[in-house]
Amino acid sequence: MIQDIAFAEVKVGETASMTKTISEHDIYTYAGLTGDFNPIHVNSEFAKQSSFGERIAHGLLVAGLFSAIIGTRLPGANTVYLKQELKFKNPVKIGDTVTARVEVLEKIERANWLIMRTLATNQNGVVLLDGKATIMKK
Repeated sequence: MIQDIAFAEVKVGETASMTKTISEHDIYTYAGLTGDFNPIHVNSEFAKQSSFGERIAHGLLVAGLFSAIIGTRLPGANTVYLKQELKFKNPVKIGDTVTARVEVLEKIERANWLIMRTLATNQNGVVLLDGKATIMKK
């Protein structure tokens, strides 16, 4: 169910999250949708020679989980992304279970903007992506 929390009801400190296991299908689907067929993502032999030693997921595939949370859970429908800052801390591997989490850091009342921390970790608690989003609630 898609939520639609009114801007006035959103509280600083409020959080929402989702968890997804990243599959090979996810990687190929993302590559097909975006045209990003970088061999580090889709070619096992190439990836074996990389510093990672294996294929890794697209970083922005994982960042898309933040968009899903913001657009469907907190604050939900009628939300527009204005800006996203990201730091890619560690690779996401096929089979990793990623928990993406957003937290309201600040409300800018005059513009109906929210500043949100965006954080993704794997099943071992390792930070994968860390950042900050600015969104507008219509």
